[in-house]
Amino acid sequence: MLATVVVTTAAGCAFLRGPDELPAPSRSATADRSGPAPDPSVSAEARRIAESASPRTPTAVPTEAAAPDPTVSPIPVGTVISEADVVTPKGSVRFHYRVVVADDGYPTVQWSGFSSTLPVPVGTTFLETPPSVGDGLTWHGVGDTVLGGGSPAAPTPATTDMDPGRVDPSWLGTLVVYSAAESAGPDLPVELGPDKVLAVAPVRWSVPARTTNVHPVDGGARPNATGTTSSEGSTDGSPTAYRIASEDLIAAVADRLGLTVKDLVWLNPDVTVYGDQQYLYEDTVLNLDPFRR
Repeated sequence: MLATVVVTTAAGCAFLRGPDELPAPSRSATADRSGPAPDPSVSAEARRIAESASPRTPTAVPTEAAAPDPTVSPIPVGTVISEADVVTPKGSVRFHYRVVVADDGYPTVQWSGFSSTLPVPVGTTFLETPPSVGDGLTWHGVGDTVLGGGSPAAPTPATTDMDPGRVDPSWLGTLVVYSAAESAGPDLPVELGPDKVLAVAPVRWSVPARTTNVHPVDGGARPNATGTTSSEGSTDGSPTAYRIASEDLIAAVADRLGLTVKDLVWLNPDVTVYGDQQYLYEDTVLNLDPFRR
């Protein structure tokens, strides 16, 4: 049987009532309210109308919005975080580079002293995993720059902005010098063909120690957070990555890792969130390292 619902309006307020009159507030229900005891001559409905006009303040419940914003200390502007001379094995290409933190807080590469005796333009880029000399580049890495060379020779740029999404580029362990030839002509040696690696040099970084208020801790698998964590690159064993499993929800994953959803999105700027109950794409890997966001 469906209950009949009647809307009663009084003093500008509307209330939903069932077929039976709601009982008047009990003594225990009114004991915690300030003010005199209820007047028995006032009807229960009138009391409810009066109470709705000035309801009790709800108990404050901590929410994610109240959590502090995730932060990581910046690298001071002007800090030189890497510098070296580069010479290819046969001495055909030479240049100097210097990585400096620019005014916007992101690293900039300064180039100088470039010279080349090769008949093709020469490019350089920073990579995480070193290729071998003679390999063909399949990804042009970070800070990709054509330094010059070839005929007619293009001028060497003074600076190159590195990936603006990374404040700390120290995860890039290799500088690669490669052929920037546009095509492989009949007179061009194979080893100088487009994207052929000419030299590989390790990069030594001197990034100052930084601090953060984001500290992921794996609390263990739970419903809607059954993915796997990895601590690769961690110095203290804390998780640095999380691989999403089927049925994972973003709020459950954040809770498992001791983070807020705000933290998780800050760590992964490419993630778009439409609510705490949003499902995540299976096998996607989330970054958990605040220094590599």
